[in-house]
Amino acid sequence: MADSLSSGLGEEKEKEKEDGERDRRHLKSDYNKERDALADTLRFNDRNVGSNGKKRNLSDLSLFRFITTELTRGYFLEHNEAKYTERRERVYTCLRIPKELEKLMTFGFFLCLDTFLYVFTLLPLRVILALLRLLTLPCCGLSGSRLLQPAQVCDVLKGFIMVLCYFMMSYVDYSMMYHLIRGQSVIKLYIIYNMLEVADRLFSSFGQDILDALYWTATEPKEKKRAHIGVIPHFLMAVLYVFLHAILIMVQATTLNVAFNSHNKSLLTIMMSNNFVEIKGSVFKKFEKNNLFQMSNSDIKERFTNCILLLIVCLRNMEQFSWNPDHLWVLFPDVMMVLASEVAVDVVKHAFITKFNDISADVYGEYKASLAFDLVSSRQKNAYTDYSDSVSRRMGFIPLPLALLLVRVVTSSVKIQGSLSFMCVLLFYLGMITLKVLNSIVLLGTSCTFVKEANMEEKLFDPPPSAVSSRVNSRAHRTKLVHTAPQKEATAEKGTTLLASDNVEAANLPESFPPTIPKSESDTFLTTPDEDDDKIINTNTGLEGDGLEHRQPKKDLLEIDRFTICGNRID
Repeated sequence: MADSLSSGLGEEKEKEKEDGERDRRHLKSDYNKERDALADTLRFNDRNVGSNGKKRNLSDLSLFRFITTELTRGYFLEHNEAKYTERRERVYTCLRIPKELEKLMTFGFFLCLDTFLYVFTLLPLRVILALLRLLTLPCCGLSGSRLLQPAQVCDVLKGFIMVLCYFMMSYVDYSMMYHLIRGQSVIKLYIIYNMLEVADRLFSSFGQDILDALYWTATEPKEKKRAHIGVIPHFLMAVLYVFLHAILIMVQATTLNVAFNSHNKSLLTIMMSNNFVEIKGSVFKKFEKNNLFQMSNSDIKERFTNCILLLIVCLRNMEQFSWNPDHLWVLFPDVMMVLASEVAVDVVKHAFITKFNDISADVYGEYKASLAFDLVSSRQKNAYTDYSDSVSRRMGFIPLPLALLLVRVVTSSVKIQGSLSFMCVLLFYLGMITLKVLNSIVLLGTSCTFVKEANMEEKLFDPPPSAVSSRVNSRAHRTKLVHTAPQKEATAEKGTTLLASDNVEAANLPESFPPTIPKSESDTFLTTPDEDDDKIINTNTGLEGDGLEHRQPKKDLLEIDRFTICGNRID
């Protein structure tokens, strides 16, 4: 019995050994086949292949076979189909950028033109109507109503600012400024021009806040507690701002005029190359859709401002040459060169920004819809801002200083003498009104189309924001939350019962105070969201709690603060 068991165990061990040897032989043969295939592919002679140590013939290492393999080897792109499809879509996106960008630029350009023409055409008429109302009120009686509506008050303030600044600008000698700038060296003028561009953005970003503060101070309901310094100080600040900004734009236009009149055009070339430096400063940064929207608004404003500056340069040069039309053709190539460089820089900049940040070209359609929404919403009965002010806040384009400078240059360049000249001025004014009305009608129809395509009709019927009261309430509740923490710590020392009740109240605080955070879909009135408003202060620690509720990030372009200068913001 024992012999039979030992013999059975021996047979099983022998079978296991045979199976192991068989598996090793199979593995070895497979390994040798792979080595042979690799050697055949690379035409590489391995000296120690196999257990017998066979050596391949040296004739296999021929140069002809290597070259033949390099010429006939293949690969399959469909093995990485997703990657190559993505690369192709990027190329198509870059090719679509010029078309989509220029559509946005054209629409924004005519928005700025409409706002600019409003200062020359409808604003004087609105000011006259407001003054007539003031004169006829003693005859008609007050009947318990306001002297002027808030919109009329703002129009009168704009008119007075323009008139006062025009008389102040009449004491500025343009010719003396031209010769003073012309006597500087080229490199100094280049530095001055760059400084003027930065100063223009800073003036625009702060200037609209000054004007908004004036409008709100003058139209704020009187029953509220006074929390301002008065209308007259705000008015003087606004007049000073418009005058200084107009002087800055005049220096900028004079520098550009000197560049046009230089003999070797070196200054003009350097100023044009400054646009290409802008590509370096923006292309290699991370951009999101909202940041790209702000940059697009800034580019629209810059292009329109450059067109007005070129118009001023042409007027000054034509005056110096006694309005000879032949000199206009001398200026035409330089003007087109400046505009072409501006367009080329914008196209290259936006193409590479969208490429590096994986942004689709369809985003420019969203930008157009957002600008169109501003235009359509300002035409409603419950509008809380004028359309021209909405464009100023959205794009950073403030028309008052630029319009003031253009009026100053035109009145000094064109001499009006005789009745025929006055008739020509009247016809020109009527033509400007006609252009303004036609432009407004076309823009309004196009904007309605964009809003319908973007499915934004339901947002047009949202009520105007009441964020002032909500913001005040939120700050009051926040101070309440800060002061309740020390009180609860003091009461906790008196007994465990009070401590338990305080903990229950602290646990219920996040549920009882969420309405203190303004969550309206519309924009905050006359304020920019502060960084500390996005968080709720923890009542137990007095610090900003991470576990409490935070405001959701803004993803919709319509939720960007319309009362913040998007075109001049630096992110």
